[in-house]
Amino acid sequence: MFRGVLAGLAAGALWGLVFVAPRMVPGFAAVDLAAGRFVVYGLVAFAVMLAGLRTRRLPTLRQAGAAAAMSLLGFTGYYLLLVLAIRDAGTEVPTLVIGTIPLWVMLLGKPRHLRWSALVPGIALTAAGLGLMMVSHGGGATGDGAADFGRGIAFAVASLACWTAFALLNSAWLKRHPEVAATAWANWLGVATGLGGLVLWLVAGTGARSLVAQEQGRLFVLLCVATGFGSAWLATILWNIASQRLPASLCGQLIVSETLFALLYSFAWDGRWPTLSQSAACLLFTLGILASVKAHR
Repeated sequence: MFRGVLAGLAAGALWGLVFVAPRMVPGFAAVDLAAGRFVVYGLVAFAVMLAGLRTRRLPTLRQAGAAAAMSLLGFTGYYLLLVLAIRDAGTEVPTLVIGTIPLWVMLLGKPRHLRWSALVPGIALTAAGLGLMMVSHGGGATGDGAADFGRGIAFAVASLACWTAFALLNSAWLKRHPEVAATAWANWLGVATGLGGLVLWLVAGTGARSLVAQEQGRLFVLLCVATGFGSAWLATILWNIASQRLPASLCGQLIVSETLFALLYSFAWDGRWPTLSQSAACLLFTLGILASVKAHR
């Protein structure tokens, strides 16, 4: 259980980077950033699969189909919607909307033997943290800004639905197939995600020459490599380890670490410290994780 918790927290730290990446290259389209990340993920996964073909088997058609469906929910679709949300509504509020994933996964993925009363402290602390952070965000948009903000929130909610479904279905699939190693499943997901990212770029992405000609082209490539290798391939392996070792409800609570790290990276990028209320919200998130771990022991 301890290793599963550590793996889940490490995955959250890597996932947090994807929230600030769109702000680092504002001149690039959301489709290009999402496609670039997942093409890199696919290339890494394919290379690892080739290196281990002598000792590891390829997926069956049924397993490949499951990987393709999961990749659409938890990677290509989820991240494209998230990038669009950040484009229209900024970083913090979409981060908070996505931050409610632990609540939904905990509610929908509770083990039958675990009483609801045991989950109440973790749920209450997480909900309080989200509420406090939302209030501390403050401000209100008007006119065209309000329309953009509302559209961004709609994208964030759709992104939340995709990843909540992925978290529950992925956990259930891994538990039904203990013979599939966490790394192998991450690679199968990666190849499917890479193909999806390539199709996405060919259909809706910016031409290669135009991408290279942009001023922040090198930073864009660096972010694609960093998020493709770290926030996709490595984070998926870590999350699969957590999903195999922990109940879905506890895994859901660990997703709060993604929100914590995303906010930390955002504050660092802006060069400012969080306010007192934002710091208090982060403390509530942390206490919520600890309370959930205690409830599942």
